[in-house]
Amino acid sequence: MNFVALQMLFGDRAKYLGLIFAVAFSTFLMSHQSSIFAGIMNRTTSQIKDIRDAGIWVMDRKTQYFDEVKALTDDDLYRVRGVSGVDWAVPLFKGTPRAKALDGNFRVVIMMGVDDATLVGAPRNLVLGSLEDLRRPDAVIVDRVGYEFFFPKQAYQLGRTLELNDHRVNIVGIYNSSAPFQNLPVFYSRYSQAITYVGRERNLLSFVLVNPTAGIGAHEVCRRIEAVTGLHAATSSEFGWQTIWYYMAHTGIPINFGITIAIALVVGTIVAGQTFYIFTLENLKQFGALKAIGVTNWRITGMILLQALTVGLIGFSIGIGMTAAFFQITRNILDLRGFALFSRHQQKSRFLARSRLALRGSERLGMTTIQI
Repeated sequence: MNFVALQMLFGDRAKYLGLIFAVAFSTFLMSHQSSIFAGIMNRTTSQIKDIRDAGIWVMDRKTQYFDEVKALTDDDLYRVRGVSGVDWAVPLFKGTPRAKALDGNFRVVIMMGVDDATLVGAPRNLVLGSLEDLRRPDAVIVDRVGYEFFFPKQAYQLGRTLELNDHRVNIVGIYNSSAPFQNLPVFYSRYSQAITYVGRERNLLSFVLVNPTAGIGAHEVCRRIEAVTGLHAATSSEFGWQTIWYYMAHTGIPINFGITIAIALVVGTIVAGQTFYIFTLENLKQFGALKAIGVTNWRITGMILLQALTVGLIGFSIGIGMTAAFFQITRNILDLRGFALFSRHQQKSRFLARSRLALRGSERLGMTTIQI
């Protein structure tokens, strides 16, 4: 009877292909939009993920997410260093100056300033250059997006110059950055230099990066920092989710994507359901003949469910394949980086690779890190 049910399904080719198309298109739209939404939320934490040397972020208590910063005072840094359980604490600066190329082309960039002595927080995934070159005067490391914007269709070359707030800076490194939410170029410099590239304010310290003493949990150190200093302390993971939930609660991103996904689900269900209903009605004579020769109602129901399951599996497979093909085709487009469809196993592999890279980088700096 299963063979007969499949022959009935495949025999009406027009309706069969219509069912497959409806399920495949609905699956593609839902999986594609879900992946884009997850990628956008993931991009909001890009600079948090790129800083792999420290497991704790300290900030003003009212800070809601990464891109909205209230500066701390230099005294806050020393107060954090004095908390029991803190192995080391270093400053981190974040600003948005305007960078200008020699040909006049300009763009707002994300400027990250890392500790002068240790370079904690500097990018590790370098394409060209050395991290130690960041210690040179007026040195910056830029991501690939920034380099290709200011020097389009030109080979990667160190030593090129840009202008930041009337300061001439030299590019000493190019690196692969995680995709930022606003898709702006990301620059790194030493803290003492980075604060000169933006408009002067009384306080310029954005965050304090902390590593806990061995044997003391990160959450316990966060609790101690908050109790002693009155500042907000969170692990990298907690700060990342804090940023994501801010965008979830205060922007229209989840609503817009949710509407699109819901429409795809409803339209796909209605079209596929209506087509399958018509297909079943047109085969009532065949089902009647089967019932006349002794086939039970449960068996006929099983045949219809088998047809529906076959259509669903084939359509779903094609839809997911279309989504995977889309992300595979666009994987090398820098502006679309961070959007991907991959399994939990691949996520774990990428996490472990980043962790090993962070450990090697920290060993070069001669610093201790949180064991993963």
